[in-house]
Amino acid sequence: MNRETNLQTKAQANALPAIIETDLPSRLDRLPWGRFHTLIVVALGVTWLLDGLEVTLAGAVASALKTSPVLRFSNADVGLASSAYIAGAVLGALFFGWLTDRLGRRKLFFVTLSLYLAATAATATSWSLASFIVFRFLTGAGIGGEYAAINSTIQEFTPARVRGWTDLAINGTFWVGAALGAGGSIVLLDPGILPGDWGWRACFFIGAALALVIVPMRMWIPESPRWLLTHHQPGTARVVVEGIEARFRHVGHALRDDGVRVLRLRERASTSLQEVLHALFVLHRRRSLVGLSLMTAQAFFYNAIFFTYALVLTEFYRVPGDHVGWYLLPFALGNFLGPLVLGHAFDAIGRRAMIAFTYAISGVLLIGSGFLFERGGLSVVGQTVAWMVIFFFASAAASSAYLTVSESFPLEIRALAIAVFYAFGTGLGGIAGPALFGRLIDTHQRSEVFSGYLVGSALMIAAALIAAIWGVDAERKPLEHVALPLSAIDEDA
Repeated sequence: MNRETNLQTKAQANALPAIIETDLPSRLDRLPWGRFHTLIVVALGVTWLLDGLEVTLAGAVASALKTSPVLRFSNADVGLASSAYIAGAVLGALFFGWLTDRLGRRKLFFVTLSLYLAATAATATSWSLASFIVFRFLTGAGIGGEYAAINSTIQEFTPARVRGWTDLAINGTFWVGAALGAGGSIVLLDPGILPGDWGWRACFFIGAALALVIVPMRMWIPESPRWLLTHHQPGTARVVVEGIEARFRHVGHALRDDGVRVLRLRERASTSLQEVLHALFVLHRRRSLVGLSLMTAQAFFYNAIFFTYALVLTEFYRVPGDHVGWYLLPFALGNFLGPLVLGHAFDAIGRRAMIAFTYAISGVLLIGSGFLFERGGLSVVGQTVAWMVIFFFASAAASSAYLTVSESFPLEIRALAIAVFYAFGTGLGGIAGPALFGRLIDTHQRSEVFSGYLVGSALMIAAALIAAIWGVDAERKPLEHVALPLSAIDEDA
């Protein structure tokens, strides 16, 4: 089908943007799941693995950073460095998200991966608090930019009927990275294997090594046809889709034209900032409220607790720093299983019901476990089990926040929308969280830490109510139906 033709209309004669008729988005949605989608998920979804690795290493090496003869960090320094990573992710998401919508998904996921690779390797060479903070900031900037580029790409290639489960499952790989970080820290922080000031440095080289492997895996990924359609390249978009379809036909799939829908778009070179702001805060203001609430709540909930996980174990349960990884492994397992087990329900039962449920149950469970922690009613094993159960649900909740902001806004601003809500949510909930909890832990008072848990729980329960009332029923719907492109025109236009 060659529907991607510029119509010779009166609009063109009057120098108005040309009209493109296309069925390419619908043809992408009709595809069965195949090897192509699996490769996309592996090559791009690995970003979540890298973030999980970085976050876990930051927590696992906290004790080593405090005892390092070169750095000698305090608990507050550890929290400050964690906040620097989040701050970098916030600014990196905004900057690279803007570039992703303007320059394309493919270019940017190479740029951001390269920045991450260089910065995480540089972190291993840190010689002071200032240098460590700068390198962690740049590492975060690379990861934040990755989120905008890869999430928009994955969304635009995934068939609508499995978009929810796929997105949650990909987000769950964060915890594969967490397990790698925990396992690596167990080995590399063992003073019998590496000297104390070498072990934490070796840990950060794990991320750089993984990034080197990922680069060639991404070389074959094409540009998003949906992005190409809105950037004067309908012919290239058609070639990409026909190439994908040829792969499926080659392995015996018959692709029927039944139900394929035609979309009419006006050509545009770019989307102005004024139009972006109007779409986010006027046209889709309720969706913006939902996205901001979900991102803020999960960012505080996760970053406040997970970035200081090791500090809680070492300060209140006297777990040796080189043994923290053993407690992170079961925690990571619970987080990984949550999106996998619950993910299908987000497509079958629906987005609003599942988002509200996972957010609310996470908040309620943290209140219960925090109360037991404050009263001294949990052993280190009991605390680990409690966190496993809480974050089984919280992991699916956090993943659904990224799913929500990536599918709820128009094609032309998708990457920037992901970046904006990641940045605002993480900035409001993520930067303050680790620094706050670092200071709460420094008081050595369980009641002070419990008060922080109550704040996180309240945010999650409030976000659950907002999602239940104003959430978008996006399950099994094409992206163009969930949010009409800004360049779309009516059939009568």
